[in-house]
Amino acid sequence: MAKDIEFADDAPAFAHSQQFQDIKNAAHEHLLTRIEELGAEFGRWSRNAINQFVDLEMDSFVRMRRIPINESEVRLIAEALTKELAGFGPIEDLLNDPAVEDILINGYNDVYVSRHGILTKIQVRFADNAHLLRIVRRILAPIGRRLDESNPMVDARLPDGGRVNVVIEPLSIDGPIVSIRKFRKDPLRPDDLLGNGTYNPEIGALLEAAVQARCNVLVSGGTSSGKTSLLNALAFHIPEIERVVTIEDTAELSLNHPHVVRLESRPGGFDGSGLVTIRDLLRNTLRMRPDRIIVGEVRGGEVLEMLQAMNTGHDGSMGTVHASSPRECLYRLEMLAGFAGFQGTESSLRRQIANAIDFIVQIGRLSNGRRRILSITEVTGLSDNIIATQELYRYEPVTTPEGEEIDQWESLGIHPHSPKLARFRQVLGESSAVAGGFGGGFGGNGPGFGGGFNV
Repeated sequence: MAKDIEFADDAPAFAHSQQFQDIKNAAHEHLLTRIEELGAEFGRWSRNAINQFVDLEMDSFVRMRRIPINESEVRLIAEALTKELAGFGPIEDLLNDPAVEDILINGYNDVYVSRHGILTKIQVRFADNAHLLRIVRRILAPIGRRLDESNPMVDARLPDGGRVNVVIEPLSIDGPIVSIRKFRKDPLRPDDLLGNGTYNPEIGALLEAAVQARCNVLVSGGTSSGKTSLLNALAFHIPEIERVVTIEDTAELSLNHPHVVRLESRPGGFDGSGLVTIRDLLRNTLRMRPDRIIVGEVRGGEVLEMLQAMNTGHDGSMGTVHASSPRECLYRLEMLAGFAGFQGTESSLRRQIANAIDFIVQIGRLSNGRRRILSITEVTGLSDNIIATQELYRYEPVTTPEGEEIDQWESLGIHPHSPKLARFRQVLGESSAVAGGFGGGFGGNGPGFGGGFNV
């Protein structure tokens, strides 16, 4: 038993050593030679058959070369070689780990992972940049994307729903740069976000009422702030009888809804031919009889078509925007519309934005990795040529004397203004009356209004 414990303690250090890499590389060459000698159709072998083949060959390889490693170390190398031949090599375990959100590779020996919003460097490494490139091409093979000097950047959706972005030389200086974003196979539900502390019951009730009442909602936030997860959760409140069309650059949304049409843009070829943009898809979507349109990320000329759709009968549409605050979100919409060639005046553009957007939900990732809704802001109209807004909720955490930070959302004591939420305001008024005043019934930590609204 003591010997087994010693092997277990030494195994991680050996797995990340140069000796491990050297033996694995030599054994890999040996296996490739043996496969060629056998003349077998290796591509048709099952994972179990490859595993048995590697185990047998590793035993003979170690004996023939008289390599001074113990049984535990032989098993480690055999396992790594099985992943190399049948899977994705050093990152296979990371791809299968549900806790891993992002895998970031900056050259063959510099790998980071994000778990629960926290980015950490790990000891996983590749033999060299050629090895890393070989694994990347294996990832890209099923989706038929080309990666070479003439096409040194690839952004693609993986078969399991994740996303991969690769940049190689000559654009990257330190070898292939790989960014893999993983997504849950079962999208987070509103109850999951509530349980995770992303928002409180009052905010959950407001968001549910807003979606059911066909308010147009934009989710604003930075990279990896949880915009897509929140959008997925909001879609749970869409009535099942409605037809939903999603439009994305790289399909990430996974809506739990019976009638969803998923559209994805297409990059152009080397000469630019075959390009299909989100703007093209959005124009076509208007001919597909959608009840709601969900744009995965608004970041280009499609903003004009989206605003027109929201203003011409496609209420209840949603999307995400990269912005640091609700006001910056509105500025960004103006800027994108200007870049897209909007021909009207500044006043007419702002009026169109104010009429189209009902709510901006700001979400962020805190320094401790937690993702929280930072504010709920309602767009109320146009005043003195400025888009008028009112903040309904603001994230104001409380720090205890022990230094612990406790989540808290402060209600600013304002009812939603939108006529779409008349029924919701009535419920709030009744609750306030029962509680003896508005503050007691609608406070940041008061009782929830969940359970659904017939609006």
